[in-house]
Amino acid sequence: MGLIMKRFAETYLLDWKDRQRRKPLIIRGARQTGKTYLVEKFARTHFERLVKVDVEFDIAAHSIFQGKDPALITNELALYFDTDIVAQRTLLFLDEIQACPEAIVALRYFYEKMPDLHVIAAGSLLDFALRDFPYSMPVGRIEFMYLNPMTFEEFLWATTPRLLEYIRQWSLKDPISQALHSKLKGNLRNFFFTGGMPEAVASYARDQNFFEVQRILGTILTTMQNDFAKYGSRKQQIFLQKIMHYVAGNIGRKVKYVNIDRNVRSGFMKEAFHLLAMSKVVHLVERSDGNGVPLGAETSTRTFKPIFLDVGLVNSLCGLKLLNPEALITIHEGGLAEQFIGQEILNLEPFFEDTRLYFWNREEKNSNAEIDYLLSHQNSVIPVEVKAGKTGSLKSLHLFLYAKALQFGLRFNMDLPTLGNFSAKVRLKNQEGYLEYTLLSLPLYLAGQTNRILGEIKLTSKP
Repeated sequence: MGLIMKRFAETYLLDWKDRQRRKPLIIRGARQTGKTYLVEKFARTHFERLVKVDVEFDIAAHSIFQGKDPALITNELALYFDTDIVAQRTLLFLDEIQACPEAIVALRYFYEKMPDLHVIAAGSLLDFALRDFPYSMPVGRIEFMYLNPMTFEEFLWATTPRLLEYIRQWSLKDPISQALHSKLKGNLRNFFFTGGMPEAVASYARDQNFFEVQRILGTILTTMQNDFAKYGSRKQQIFLQKIMHYVAGNIGRKVKYVNIDRNVRSGFMKEAFHLLAMSKVVHLVERSDGNGVPLGAETSTRTFKPIFLDVGLVNSLCGLKLLNPEALITIHEGGLAEQFIGQEILNLEPFFEDTRLYFWNREEKNSNAEIDYLLSHQNSVIPVEVKAGKTGSLKSLHLFLYAKALQFGLRFNMDLPTLGNFSAKVRLKNQEGYLEYTLLSLPLYLAGQTNRILGEIKLTSKP
């Protein structure tokens, strides 16, 4: 990948490297999200030497991990790769570690007997290996980091870094001109069709050629579908392919198995969704009652809506030709906006958290409502509405705020940012009420700054 790209996870890796009570680190994420590139780039900058074991392909090296003595393991690896492995100066990288369960077990002994050696492992289908793991997991002796596709801000760093610096410093008190607003929206549209898969971003940053981006995304999807052979039976592979295409065309819609294939038992479909979620190809947005934090304490496993791994892959699966993104954006703009915000929310939390997504809905006569996402911020629940354009009804937001006795809502749309106090009449169960609330509206391109901006509101609201 000729272009040097920055991943914000590098900062987390540096913190891990310098931590005194460091444990071997396993980086988890879907295939081709840049785990290997991230570690190799980090090693070039911060270590004298990188010793990389490609566990998936170097089958002969598996026998080295049979023992429990990390000194013996490192000595044999040094001889096998004809190199030196020196604590504090060498990074030992076990790539695709799920292919060798013994290597996973060995991590505990590195922590217990050789804590000064920096060890990173990565796995893209790790959940499948752990599901049938024949050994005791080294609980408490390893730590995890989760890597998603590149965010919009990482895309800006690779393409227009001045814009990234601008939105990182932007404050609610700062006006945004229409010219700059249009520029940022244009970059967002490009991201919608490029997505955050590092190979696609690198290609776009280098050549601005959407045709080549389309080819890359198609190859990535083919690779993902080839992986289905590792998930289960041939029948399951057919279900997985069917569901992949269904999710891409139904972003943000509650799943009803009969709409996918009325001839397939719901149990088979449920298992297929579970497998795709384990592989991180699909994220399941769970329904939460939203009465308080943690949001995961009040979830329903029967009601969920899916989003895909990456917005660019969504467009590729839908068969859109990436020749004129500005003209095509209106075709699936609602689903793309919701997909994008879901991706960005996944990256709002620290890298050590396996973030879950939540939504809320009510299905009652004369009072149906749905909130696209629920956030927890400083022990408060914040409803999030996503609009593809500048306007849209806030009826569901009003109903949720009123029902939960809350006074703050967040909306993402394509308009300029605003913060204001509003009032609304709300009808709930044949009764009318009156709601007073504060609404923060942010353009979609500021989603990555959500936590910082919410913190700014709290500071400015103090007497």
